[in-house]
Amino acid sequence: MIKEPRLRFTEEERADPALGKPVRKAEKAAAKADKAQAKIPKKQVKRAQVDPKTGKVTTKLVLEDKKKPPSKLSHAVRDAPGNAVAGKIHQEIREAEDDNVGVESAHKSEDALETGVHLAREGYRSHKLKPYRKAAQAERQLEKVNINALYQKSLRENPQIASNPFSRWQQKRAIKKQYAAAKRAAQSGGTAAGAAQTATRAAKSVREKAQQAGTYVMQHKKGFGIALALFLIVCLLLNTMSSCSMMAQSIGSAVSGTTYPSDDSELVAVEADYAAKEAALQAEIDNVESSHPGYDEYRYDLDMIGHDPHELAAYLSAVLQGYTQASAQAELDRVFSTQYQLTLTEEVEVRYRTETSTDPETGETTTEQVPYEYYILNVTLTSKPISEVAADLLTPEQLEMYQVYRQTLGNKPLIFGGGSADTGDSESLSGVEFVNGTRPGNQAVVDIAKSQVGNVGGPPYWSWYGFTSRVEWCACFVSWCYGQMGLSEPRFAACQSQGIPWFQSHGQWGARGYENIAPGDAIFFDWDLDGSADHVGIVVGTDGSRVYTVEGNSGDACKIKSYSLTYECIKGYGLMNW
Repeated sequence: MIKEPRLRFTEEERADPALGKPVRKAEKAAAKADKAQAKIPKKQVKRAQVDPKTGKVTTKLVLEDKKKPPSKLSHAVRDAPGNAVAGKIHQEIREAEDDNVGVESAHKSEDALETGVHLAREGYRSHKLKPYRKAAQAERQLEKVNINALYQKSLRENPQIASNPFSRWQQKRAIKKQYAAAKRAAQSGGTAAGAAQTATRAAKSVREKAQQAGTYVMQHKKGFGIALALFLIVCLLLNTMSSCSMMAQSIGSAVSGTTYPSDDSELVAVEADYAAKEAALQAEIDNVESSHPGYDEYRYDLDMIGHDPHELAAYLSAVLQGYTQASAQAELDRVFSTQYQLTLTEEVEVRYRTETSTDPETGETTTEQVPYEYYILNVTLTSKPISEVAADLLTPEQLEMYQVYRQTLGNKPLIFGGGSADTGDSESLSGVEFVNGTRPGNQAVVDIAKSQVGNVGGPPYWSWYGFTSRVEWCACFVSWCYGQMGLSEPRFAACQSQGIPWFQSHGQWGARGYENIAPGDAIFFDWDLDGSADHVGIVVGTDGSRVYTVEGNSGDACKIKSYSLTYECIKGYGLMNW
């Protein structure tokens, strides 16, 4: 039975608030593993002892650990004679079956007996192996808590690691590798003390040989001087090549370990499914008064509907790793039901109205307060960002991977329509003569967009949308501009899965080449021509050959840009009806 190392901790480490819990877990798991090891059966062996005074030899029974659990081979050897006899009987009965029908019944009884014997043997074997299984399970648990204790100790000694989720993930991987290497060394070397002695002997041998070589070199200085120079040059070249190779491997490993593992088409399809759920929720709220008629008043208390597509992709990647549209549906439902809670509550108030009546005999008019029931439907939507959902639903290990994906954006920042990588300067509109079409557009929203040119990072727009940290904010910028005009929609944070479907479902879409664009329309781009929109801006106008835009998140800034009207990366236009 391979045993895990038993870690030793100081009193200072036990008293440390950050280390106390993992240390206690490690010590508790070690005690449990030792207890399980102690339940492994012992075997008795005879050992001879010689009395030094009398020379008399005596034997003594000693209990020793069994090195291995009972094997299948030992069962086969032990049962060989009985099996041979059973096989012989079995053969003779079968040979007689053709001549004696009654023997067929005997053969079936004999088969049943053999099956019962086999099951009994297997049950006996399972019972005998139970202590070994328990011990192996305890050792596996000990390995897990040992690694966690070492990781927490590393965080305490190197607090700078805790500030970066990617660094924490790398550190935990490194500790696992170091732990495995130490365990292998202990198994191959026997004990830590034995390994230390081996290292000491090796160091002594190297030192002695070095002294001998030094004496020889001093006797041949010139020749060895030239050889040393050549050797150093070669070493320098080899070291450079090795470092580059290791760096490339390290970079490659880091990139692959932080990239969304799903195919791009699946990422976009799943994002569209989640956006469809949100659209259905919004439609349900919009139609409450028609689906629940008869109330005197409808009161709304609604949180934001919307999400950061990268937060959703990071969550699903942490839970499912590589996922498809089909495999992600159950988890989408779980996230959605945790993120959004819509409740409809009926409330009845007793109110009073003034009623006037006239006595027909006297003609006297009187007024009185008459009670009546006033029915109210309270429509409440509570929501929280997916980052908060992740903290509620993910395990600590999954949460770490979620944070890594969030920090790297899965190495696919534009997959959901994140912006433009253009780092060029904002263009000037001076001297441009715009050609107006028949649609009037809205110059006021263009002026609002132009007033934001130069803003970097986009916090006014993504925070207005409801995000608590930076997202790819081109769509938030366009939605913000429309919001400044008092429009509650279109409101979208993703181009392909939210923005384009809104315009198309409202009959307000024009493909590339549409000639009647107007100031204030939305313009969508598909940079890699894969059919999915990557970026969006606001149309300033056209001079007949080029279209001029204001875009958020163009190289992480608000800029004025222009493109040929036939530019192949223009996917189409969202047409605004003002």
